[in-house]
Amino acid sequence: MYTLIKNEGRARRGHVETVHGSYETPVFMNINTLAAIKGGLSTEDLERINCQIALCNTYHLHLRPTDEVVRDMGGLHKFMVWDRPILTDSGGFQVFSLAKIRKITEEGVKFQSHIDGRSIFIGPEESMRIQSNLASTIAMAFDECVENPAPRKYVEDSCARTERWLLRCKAEMKRLNELPETINKNQLLFGINQGGTYEDIRAANMRTIADMDLDGYAIGGLAVGEPAEVMYNVIDAVEPFMPKDKPRYLMGVGTPVNILEAVYRGVDMFDCVLPSRNGRHGHVYTWEGVRNLFNAKYERDQLPIDPECDCPVCQRYNRAYIRHLFKAGEMLGMRLCVMHNLWFYNNLMTKIREALDEGNYEEFYRRWREVLDVRI
Repeated sequence: MYTLIKNEGRARRGHVETVHGSYETPVFMNINTLAAIKGGLSTEDLERINCQIALCNTYHLHLRPTDEVVRDMGGLHKFMVWDRPILTDSGGFQVFSLAKIRKITEEGVKFQSHIDGRSIFIGPEESMRIQSNLASTIAMAFDECVENPAPRKYVEDSCARTERWLLRCKAEMKRLNELPETINKNQLLFGINQGGTYEDIRAANMRTIADMDLDGYAIGGLAVGEPAEVMYNVIDAVEPFMPKDKPRYLMGVGTPVNILEAVYRGVDMFDCVLPSRNGRHGHVYTWEGVRNLFNAKYERDQLPIDPECDCPVCQRYNRAYIRHLFKAGEMLGMRLCVMHNLWFYNNLMTKIREALDEGNYEEFYRRWREVLDVRI
């Protein structure tokens, strides 16, 4: 599945083969929460901006249209007309961040829907069954995402329970993949490292789950408000214990500079809502930093969003027009900015891979980490 092509320091250049095609790492996964990009982008748009792999959300799709509907439509790939890999997250983060009321037991989590308040239960087996119905390429194990900071004893107990849940996820996925009616009998399972901001708990948890011989490993529970340096320290603590021959995924991260820093520390896969969310509010990423198109100085600006960008938006439209669209409440402004931002992120990953191929990632990293998060 995963081939490590080369290292530069801890940074890794890799290639992943799946039943739904391959992707090159490091890679950014564009977030199709409900099987669509928020911002009006189509599957054709995603192909055009060189998206290699999409991420869809188990919790949200379970609520609507329901995973049974997606299954009956032939799985996510047929449902959203997408023939490249899809990763589905387990629903754990949304259960703990969106649910109005929740109760955690050894069996799983009972909670109230954030949409209509109805009672729902998801445990390891339920999460695997939902993701099997969705027929994604990669399924994430069900875990508890603890708040940062959290008491040490609680984090220790939570990690131990999540490890037990992971064993149940693995067993259930094996059972599901052997059923004749299962759509994707080659569905892969990634485990999730937890441990809050306690580096020793993180390392111990990673050592434990590494022995379970999963298809890939993620670092979860970060980028939830803790300082960036704390996140980098956790990666530093965990990375030595992550299998070298499996993909490594840092969940929910992040800004362009977060990605540069994490690649430098040995991470392969990323996802984040920032490019689409910020794009919907006129905040765009460029090779000069982050630009806010609502600023009055762009009212008569005839330059593209980023003169260094060759995305479809920058090849045709200027800052003044896109600013006008936002001020006038036209949805096209949102769509154009989301398209540009996702192109920027995917192009950033291409340049990172090229730098690794050429053996000059250190230079690339040191040049751009001082620039990309600057507010223009």
